[in-house]
Amino acid sequence: MAIPLLTALLPGTGGILRAQPEDFLVEEVPAYEPSGAGEHVYLWVEKRGLTTADAARLLARHAGLRERDVGIAGLKDKRAVTRQYFSLALRDASRFEGFEAPGLRVLRVDRHANKLKTGHLRGNRFTLAVRGIGDDALDRSRGILEALSREGVPNAYGPQRFGRDGATASLGRALLEGTSHPDKPRAERDRSLRRLALSAFQSHLFNALLARRLSNQSWSKALDGDVLQKPTGASFVCEAPAVDQVRLDAFELSVAGPMFGPKMLAARGAAREQELAVLAEAKVEEALFAKGGELTQGARRSLRVPLGPYTLESRDEALWVSFALPRGSYASVVMREVMKSEVALEGDAGE
Repeated sequence: MAIPLLTALLPGTGGILRAQPEDFLVEEVPAYEPSGAGEHVYLWVEKRGLTTADAARLLARHAGLRERDVGIAGLKDKRAVTRQYFSLALRDASRFEGFEAPGLRVLRVDRHANKLKTGHLRGNRFTLAVRGIGDDALDRSRGILEALSREGVPNAYGPQRFGRDGATASLGRALLEGTSHPDKPRAERDRSLRRLALSAFQSHLFNALLARRLSNQSWSKALDGDVLQKPTGASFVCEAPAVDQVRLDAFELSVAGPMFGPKMLAARGAAREQELAVLAEAKVEEALFAKGGELTQGARRSLRVPLGPYTLESRDEALWVSFALPRGSYASVVMREVMKSEVALEGDAGE
């Protein structure tokens, strides 16, 4: 699914991303900071060459706990340097002061009242090195990031969401339609794979709607019947486009696209017509999503997200780009705009 570039008229930097793990730093932006008191130990951990599950296992083993007793807010990439919180229900936290293991360091130990749960984060801060760039890369990237700061970042799903050559999304479609797919027998046994595949198919259609509204320049315009979303996630149907447009322009609201499913808040009018057109182009019946049960209930996702404060630096023969995004948004989407080349960064959404 080709998502139109928002900054297509601005030349990119080109270059290469992530020549080595240290070229990609992801730091969690917590939903809250530890209070300093409570029955749960909060560990601020730096890891490299490990998945979040790998790190959780190491911490659980050191604490004498089960892996499922370790709380996390989001998943972070293996092929990067990442920093995030882990929580454990422990009375004595002293064993983690200065704790290190291969690929892992505990940077800070604190306490809080509750266990960390998935989604307990505001977003992620990304720092990436672009190598093999020209002398004007700093100025080019600055102009692009300034434009994204004004207009917002298209909240597309990155290509890694859909699997190699879209295989994960096509598996999701096959599961709903009852057609054949080489991975279908495994997905029918593996709930995690089934969930991933069905979500990938929904995400594919979301990207199609976003591409359509970027192309007709309505991605940040309130249409009659649009579902509009606040930063908190609260949504409502637009009945007065001229009134709501003022709030869209102030970034108090965004248009929310469909993750199709029977319990999704329905759009109306002109907005509904755009969503039906996406389904028609994909030759998908909307009622199909009821067959996914609780895994395809449906939801809304903003078509744009704000770009957090960014910094740019030229050092070590590379352009270093740093910015923040809300949770679930993809750094690869920003870097595609900056570099003007297709970018896939596994795990960059920090979901």
